[in-house]
Amino acid sequence: MSDGITLISEEDDVDISSKIQKYYIKKNAKPAWYLGTGFVLFWTLLFFAVVLPFFYRMPTSLTIEDDHKGEFIGDRAYNTLNNLVNIGPRTVGSSANEVDAVLFLINELAAIRKVLLQDYFTMEVDIQRASGALRYTHMLNMYQGVRNIIVKLTPKSSTSESYLLVNSHYDTVATSPGAGDDGFMVATMLEVLRVMATTPQSFEHPVVFLFNGAEETAFQASHGFITQHKWAPNCKAVVNLDAAGSGGRDILFQSGPSNPWLVEYYKKHAKHPFATSLGEEIFQSGVIPSDTDFTAFVEHGKIPGLDIAQIINGYIYHTKYDRIDVIPRSSIQSTGDNVLSLVRGLANATELHNPQAYEEGHAVFFDFLGLFLISYSEDTGIILNNCVAVVGLVLVFVSLWRMSSISSLSLTQVLQRVLIQLILQIIALALGLALPLLIAYVFDSFGLSLTYFSSLSLLIGLYVCPALIGLSLPITIYYQWKKDDKLPCPYGLQLALHIWAILLSMLAIALTAYGLRSAYVFTILNGFYAVSLALNLLTTLHDRDYNWTGLVMACQVIPFLYCTYRTYLLLVVVIPMSGRLGSAINPDLAIAGVTALGTIFGWGFLIPLINIFRRPYLIVLSILTVTVITVILASSTDIGFPYRPRASSERVSFQHVRRVFYEYDGSIAKDESGYLISFQDRREAEPMKIRSIANARSIRSDCEKHMMCGVPLYDERWVDNRLGSVWLPREQPIQLPAKANLTLLSKQILESNTTARFEFKLEGPDHMSLFIQTYEDDFATLSNWSFDRTYLENPPAYPLSYHIYFTYGTDRSPLNFSLDISKPNGDFEVPLFQLGISGHYVETKRDALTEQFAASFPSYAALVDWPSSYDRYIF
Repeated sequence: MSDGITLISEEDDVDISSKIQKYYIKKNAKPAWYLGTGFVLFWTLLFFAVVLPFFYRMPTSLTIEDDHKGEFIGDRAYNTLNNLVNIGPRTVGSSANEVDAVLFLINELAAIRKVLLQDYFTMEVDIQRASGALRYTHMLNMYQGVRNIIVKLTPKSSTSESYLLVNSHYDTVATSPGAGDDGFMVATMLEVLRVMATTPQSFEHPVVFLFNGAEETAFQASHGFITQHKWAPNCKAVVNLDAAGSGGRDILFQSGPSNPWLVEYYKKHAKHPFATSLGEEIFQSGVIPSDTDFTAFVEHGKIPGLDIAQIINGYIYHTKYDRIDVIPRSSIQSTGDNVLSLVRGLANATELHNPQAYEEGHAVFFDFLGLFLISYSEDTGIILNNCVAVVGLVLVFVSLWRMSSISSLSLTQVLQRVLIQLILQIIALALGLALPLLIAYVFDSFGLSLTYFSSLSLLIGLYVCPALIGLSLPITIYYQWKKDDKLPCPYGLQLALHIWAILLSMLAIALTAYGLRSAYVFTILNGFYAVSLALNLLTTLHDRDYNWTGLVMACQVIPFLYCTYRTYLLLVVVIPMSGRLGSAINPDLAIAGVTALGTIFGWGFLIPLINIFRRPYLIVLSILTVTVITVILASSTDIGFPYRPRASSERVSFQHVRRVFYEYDGSIAKDESGYLISFQDRREAEPMKIRSIANARSIRSDCEKHMMCGVPLYDERWVDNRLGSVWLPREQPIQLPAKANLTLLSKQILESNTTARFEFKLEGPDHMSLFIQTYEDDFATLSNWSFDRTYLENPPAYPLSYHIYFTYGTDRSPLNFSLDISKPNGDFEVPLFQLGISGHYVETKRDALTEQFAASFPSYAALVDWPSSYDRYIF
């Protein structure tokens, strides 16, 4: 007996199916199919009603009237930001960056010093001028005379020799006023410094505020500080503040390494938590085309820290539209609240005395809708992931045994049905991922990539609905086709969810063993399903028709909210980035993949439940209808056009190039002018249809013939996207404001008679690059030079040449360098190597012809351009 039900013996096998079905499911007892459509709509509306409001929720900005409270004053920080942005673009080496911005910061610090509580604190200001070199990607990054403005705030009661470092940068890329990147964080730091210096709230460790003037040139100023400044050895942890967007909440996306206590302080002190170790693992995998000063501090300073950034509205990042009018005051208040509280907390951290003593692996951390943060150690995560997975598997087995007992099927027969369900679930997962990817591939094949770029709502029909169709179709077809099964339909549907739980458990165990902390996502999904299954088993709901579904749905609310919240975050970050990935990559596949995976994880326990309604295939058809309508809108109307003026632009960079090729005897083989154009997204020039670039040609053939394509590739991004660049010839020569001047000072044969040393002097603009390539067919090799030898010993892979990226700050003295060329036969009277010199005049205005060319681009194009020179020499 079980719940008053007499078990049917095996001898009555002929009648078992009909009796069980009659007991559990009365004919036509299922709700109507349109209620199933409402079921799907309910969960969709839950995302819009809960996730989106919490995602964009920010506090009200405090005003000057609140100044007496010792809190961060958003209005004052906003005004500070406005004054900084009014300086305009601040590229390294420009007067705006090296003079105007420095004076601005000095004046702000002088104003803070006037109100400093001198009985409590001392405030030291130092201006550093740094020179040095570091390897970055495939180039050697050299800098000369870049600036840092550094402030140390020390409590008079402090005896600590351990400092907390807080960093942001005030330089910008060309044409951008840099309100978000990184003026926002500079203004935040100034206000945090002001509040701490004027509030009688002491702390244990001195705090060093680093306003660095060269981050956009691959972390030159931060490298200069952490490797050369007198206070650097005492800095034991860093809070790095940067931006890849503007006007939203700040996210903690990197921590450590190996210091989970830092996350605990963030958890305790951040007033508006927004963080995930999932983002940390994605960022550190290299798939995100960005980096921050945090890398310089960790790699060259060997100090741990927290990397915090603005990530909302990445469309305007590094464009002329990065202005203060896109930043709400509530945004800077939210970030300021977090940073002030966090800095105060870390400045009192016992761990700061000796962080090495607290190195114990990484942290697992994530927030829930910005309401609170959950964090624990990596070791705890391993235990938790495995335990939840095992408990889930045990509960599934208990449920299978219970089904066997109630239905009079043997456990073996139940397991046979489990195997069928496993095959169905694998097919469903494959379809759930494949259908969105197929749509992404087809759209790209027809030149319609990035249709969602400005209209994120299109993702629902393009990728979410196809993923739901793929997830639901195999199970729905199976239950519609197989109606005479001896296992009641409610049990069969439970099996479908059990299989998903088993797969999640296996994934959690495997990814945990592999070392991915992101496996916590599967633990959340599995854990809440295990709770609903345990409650159903402890009651009679497990065996009462579809009554068990109520607890499943209730327990899926939190996992659904979390998965959609985290997926939306990834999409908000990645979609704007897809507009600057270059043309070689189809970003639609990545966006479709992220959306599909988020849909699979969020809906995995929910979408099979459409089978509790009559005619579930009509629900699937309703979802398909949404996809069909969306495909039509995305492919044939302006809704699917990717770009909008100012809001979501197409990024176009071009240089006005004068290039000259000198032969071995000094004669000129080529002297031509033109525009080197780099379209930074998949669609390239196709949407523009402008006549001015009709004669442009790809530089692929140049890349096959010439070192580094024979053009002035500016930095690592230009090098990476070189095959997608085009050259547009120009008849009228480009008139440069000056010329990068290379002088051969001497050539001498060394004592070995197999090596020749060439000594050079280079003078030119703030930004230059040197490309060096020997004629290896003649057995010439670059055996030594005056630059960093570690780069020489680990050169970039062919076909890239040696690339020396050089930046002037305030020190404009010539660059003197030497190259040693070795050759076994000692014949140095033949061509030995090529030397390419590119000069970039990033602050120089366009000439009239270039203004006319720029005006031919549509209003939705965000242009970044400057004159440049390229001279190829043979020695």
